[in-house]
Amino acid sequence: MSTASDTARAPVAGATFAVIVLTAMNLLNYIDRWVPSAVKDLIKADLHLDDRQTALPLSAFLVVYMLASPVFGSLAGRMSRKHLVALGVALWSLATAAAALAGSFTTFLLARAAVGIGEAAYATIAPSILADFFPPSRRNRVLTLFYVATPVGSALGFVLGGALGQHYGWRAAFLACGLPGLLVALLALAMREPPRGHFDAPDAAVASPTWPSALRSLAKNPRYLIAVAGYTLVTFATGGVADWFATFLARERHLALAHADGLVGTATVVGGLGGTIVGGLLADRARRHTKQAYLATSGLAMIPAVALLVVAIYVARSPSAIFASLVAAQIFLWMYNGPINALIVNSVDAGLRARAFGLSILCIHVLGDALSPPLIGALSDARGGNLSAPFAIVPVTLALGAIVWLIGWRRLAADPRDDL
Repeated sequence: MSTASDTARAPVAGATFAVIVLTAMNLLNYIDRWVPSAVKDLIKADLHLDDRQTALPLSAFLVVYMLASPVFGSLAGRMSRKHLVALGVALWSLATAAAALAGSFTTFLLARAAVGIGEAAYATIAPSILADFFPPSRRNRVLTLFYVATPVGSALGFVLGGALGQHYGWRAAFLACGLPGLLVALLALAMREPPRGHFDAPDAAVASPTWPSALRSLAKNPRYLIAVAGYTLVTFATGGVADWFATFLARERHLALAHADGLVGTATVVGGLGGTIVGGLLADRARRHTKQAYLATSGLAMIPAVALLVVAIYVARSPSAIFASLVAAQIFLWMYNGPINALIVNSVDAGLRARAFGLSILCIHVLGDALSPPLIGALSDARGGNLSAPFAIVPVTLALGAIVWLIGWRRLAADPRDDL
């Protein structure tokens, strides 16, 4: 477990450049991830798919992503991390662009699945690189900045995908959003490779353990287990909203596709940007008043998020009311982003971090957003395309995630060890 050191408080040389490059990668990561959801009905019409099939490319991507993440977690302990990251970004960018050439459901599915290989390399390794550039006391702030790119990239995926799809077709959207990643892959090669475990306690393990040893260690780590359990439930809920909400607005509230995508994208960038920043700041301030402040901030924020999502889905009818309630929901929903990932980073030793992130990615996707989009799609097909009832699973699972984090906060707050 990481602890703050009294020495070497300044970040490692090259830290600022690394933050810029890795944050840019995270931005492109989420743009490419959500472009298919923005043009879902265009792909459906062109390739003659049903609702369940339109959700399967996201699930295929996530299945490959989550299975490849532990593999890259292992490779990160033996190979240059920046080279693995650069390779990953190049692979997912080419695969995103290749989807534009798909002529059938099968080829489109394969292209989207290949995106998961590239993104697994980046998402597993990037947080461990940042952790080695900065001391524990600064990691929440750095990771908050890093994860700000998640809602912004998601929003841009919807906005760019919707606009390009409506004016130039869905294939143009994949080309325009995929190819810029090749430039960022080149920038990754210019990053410094930080020394592993530079800011960890002197007796902290730096060597990468075997997977059996890593699993045993993580299974005995209550902070890690609670963080990932709540993360999984929240990801299940957010995955369903991200993949289907714009389509829900187009079908159930009769908005034009570009309008629906723009509304969801704008709400995500405004609420997500604000929520991620506010959550990171509040979590650091909360440490003055409670132990396990990262869990407290994340769990408490989910309570209003649940209520506001119910309003956005079932109560609001006008575009302005939907937008207002969705922005407010997103603010609270994204407040967990920096604190929970900082908790994962700080709860394990340097040698275990890439594997810990690889396993957390596996869990949040295999039990989270790999399941919710096709489940909502299948329920929609069973109800003749109606999405109102299937969306009920979203606030329910989000509430369960809040319960896990809040119970964990209360139980771990009594732990005499250093607060994370």
